Amino acid sequence: MADRPRRTLSRVPARAVESGVRLDDAPPTPATGVRISKLMAERGLCSRRDADHYIACGWVFVDGRRVSELGTRADPAAKITLDRPARAQQGSQMTVLLHKPVGYVSGQPEPGFTAAVTLIQPDRQFRTPDTPPFTPACLRGLAPAGRLDIDSTGLLVLTQDGRVARQLVGADSSIEKEYLVRVDGALDARGLALLNHGLMLDGRRLKPAKVGWLNGDQLRFILREGRKRQIRRMCELVGLRVTGLKRVRIGAVKLGDLPLGQWRYLRPGETF
Repeated sequence: MADRPRRTLSRVPARAVESGVRLDDAPPTPATGVRISKLMAERGLCSRRDADHYIACGWVFVDGRRVSELGTRADPAAKITLDRPARAQQGSQMTVLLHKPVGYVSGQPEPGFTAAVTLIQPDRQFRTPDTPPFTPACLRGLAPAGRLDIDSTGLLVLTQDGRVARQLVGADSSIEKEYLVRVDGALDARGLALLNHGLMLDGRRLKPAKVGWLNGDQLRFILREGRKRQIRRMCELVGLRVTGLKRVRIGAVKLGDLPLGQWRYLRPGETF
């Protein structure tokens, strides 16, 4: 008697079962293409970390089909959209503006230093009649989007939103940052021209800047990059010593009348 042919049963991926995603929702994983999380970050939909979270939750659609498997790749031209829960989560992510005083570090502090994020407290909130109150939830995952060194003051952005962080500090960011810089020393026309374009730091040429005098001892710098202690090092290269540095604008957002040491939420409709 001939052997009866065996029936082959397809296995439903465990992740699809756990997340409640139907098998026909999950697209096949192409052997080529770009990771969907990378595409999402490049398009400004969210950060890579948030993209992985949304994918694992089944909140991402690629060309209309739900994706729930981490590492899935897609054609670079694929249409990617977010499900309603992902959009709601993004809408709840906070961005705050802080007028950082001298003496606070913007990033992870070393022993003996204090992080600027410690100033985001209810008694330091700059409020207007339409300002939402402080909630502890706004501190969860709050991180600086850019540097402002310990000896500098002015506008510092802290955010929970990976889209904002990428916009301000991503490798392809072109957001202007404006500084008022008090200096000591003599600067001739050649030195001023070099500050605008021609200097190198760490073996790399700096992007063109806009630098000009405000008064006898104060310069205005407008930069589109943010190397470590960049303005102080630029000034040293042309014989100047920085005695005071204040950031007053990032993109279209200005420090304005925000008092020193206080913070406020980024307002609805306010963009960089």
